[in-house]
Amino acid sequence: MAKRKEEKSNAARFLAAFNDIDYVIKTRYNLNRSMGFSEAVRRAVAYNYTIRKYEDDLIGYGRLRNAIVHDNGDFIIAEPHIDVVEKIEKICKLLTTPPRALESIARRDVLSVHAHKSMREVIMLIASSSYSNIPVFNDDNEIIGIANGQKIIDALGKHLLSGGKADSFLDAIKIEDMLSKIENSDYYAIANKDITIEQALTLFHQNSKLLAVLITNNGGAKEKPLGILTGADVLKMNKILENY
Repeated sequence: MAKRKEEKSNAARFLAAFNDIDYVIKTRYNLNRSMGFSEAVRRAVAYNYTIRKYEDDLIGYGRLRNAIVHDNGDFIIAEPHIDVVEKIEKICKLLTTPPRALESIARRDVLSVHAHKSMREVIMLIASSSYSNIPVFNDDNEIIGIANGQKIIDALGKHLLSGGKADSFLDAIKIEDMLSKIENSDYYAIANKDITIEQALTLFHQNSKLLAVLITNNGGAKEKPLGILTGADVLKMNKILENY
């Protein structure tokens, strides 16, 4: 039986996906349009989780593309296997229409705490909520850090080792006092509502100290939190991309 006219050949489907991937990589990362596909892939690896994951496949597809067309033109001289076509189409979908973290994985009921709360109150909130990463806001409704269970334990340990009493740590020290002693803020990040799962995974990959990504409308520190991602979500995000 003859194929229906609207059905595309494997080669046509492969080339359509390949061209879309080539365009997205070069435009998104401001690469020269005349740059070779493999070189563009290698340069984008540092910035994109999906490209990094499928780097070898993409470079192989670059060679395959040259094998199925004649003289870099449109004359098709070979047909790729359907498994190859479906995989490159999946990668193309991940790069061109990636799932957004806020819609698919982020916890929307963001629990927060005021900077003036005592360490006792914060610890009790963490224990009662089962959330180990809670954003801390000051009087200006600006995030100043994340109340993290492990960091609180570390701070308590240092307090006790220096001769301090547990009660003084719990009641005399405020969460803002503890956060002010943390040397840098690279353990959390703020992103806008359009952050994709791929972008979130890239943030966690690039920073091994990252504990949480707080999502606000425009990525501003004074905006109401819309969602939060933590290191515990990394495996879930990977699974979503695998099944996307």
